[in-house]
Amino acid sequence: MLWLLFTTGACNLRCSYCGGSFEPHVVPWRITYENNKLKQLIERDEDATVIFYGGEPLLNPGFIIWTMNNVKARRFGIQTNGTLVSLLPRDYWRRMDVVLLSIDGREKVTDTNRGRGVYRAVFNAFNYLRSIGVKRIIARMTVTELTDIYEDVTHLLNIGFNYVHWQLNVVWTDKWNIKTWADGNYLPGIRKLVDLFLRRAEEGKVFGIVPILGILNAYLFKPYEGPPCGAGYRAVAVSTDGRVLACPIAVREDWSVLGHINTGFKLMNIQLPEMCMKCEYKPYCGGRCLYAIMEGEKYWGRDGVLAVDYVTRETIKAVLSIAPRIKELINNGVIKTEDIAYDPILDSTEVIP
Repeated sequence: MLWLLFTTGACNLRCSYCGGSFEPHVVPWRITYENNKLKQLIERDEDATVIFYGGEPLLNPGFIIWTMNNVKARRFGIQTNGTLVSLLPRDYWRRMDVVLLSIDGREKVTDTNRGRGVYRAVFNAFNYLRSIGVKRIIARMTVTELTDIYEDVTHLLNIGFNYVHWQLNVVWTDKWNIKTWADGNYLPGIRKLVDLFLRRAEEGKVFGIVPILGILNAYLFKPYEGPPCGAGYRAVAVSTDGRVLACPIAVREDWSVLGHINTGFKLMNIQLPEMCMKCEYKPYCGGRCLYAIMEGEKYWGRDGVLAVDYVTRETIKAVLSIAPRIKELINNGVIKTEDIAYDPILDSTEVIP
């Protein structure tokens, strides 16, 4: 199972789509529970992947160090904005199985969204981590109206990121006309990425474009039983106050509270909306996003949810258009099954943006 551990509710950035730190009464800025309770809970899971989360997790490096020294887990990783990598000793970086760096693509896009100089700081962090032997580094994008998905994803792959994944800036943010933007910008870019993925696959190379890989995996191997991120049924978040949450962005919602580290917790039985249950793309989407399922109409209304659903369906259709050919390439030995196999839970990535 995936364990997302909040180290703090504080953040040193104030990105345009996020707003920065959580209020301390919502997600405390320091751990308020007994560390050994966390150790006991996680070690009941023999297949635990622990990903440090925030806020900005590197604002509390002591907790990261304690956890990596004392908690037995199969894999460790971190989701970080990449500006404070010097706060964690290099030996702990080398022990990380996966590092996700938040970067929105090209320099102008990243700095406009995240703040002047952030792109350069993340680029330097990437080079440093690679130089000390971190093998698996993933670009973690937020896609806004500024994004050119083809240009920004290929930019990050060309830098050398092993994988790129992204989330659309929808539902939890102010409403904007995503359908018009998607038809004119995003979806044509998605189709170009799909074409690029296929061309490279025919040459024997599998690009680490997570949404494409994730949808292909549902086609080739096993469909998703719920949102591909695993929220609530294969993944939980532990807040700094000890609450065990179904979704790491649902820190205020009662439905997200599965229990507490002092008393234990119970995983959710994910109930997808009727429109998802009847949808032909359910095996590849799994409902897309638990938070959007539970809260989407409250923020964006029915028409907004349907607009996002349209973008999701068109994205899946684009990937499925190459799925039979990818299967052929595997069967013919051009690409290996193990190169295409991808479980987003192990990396805490998003398959359906």
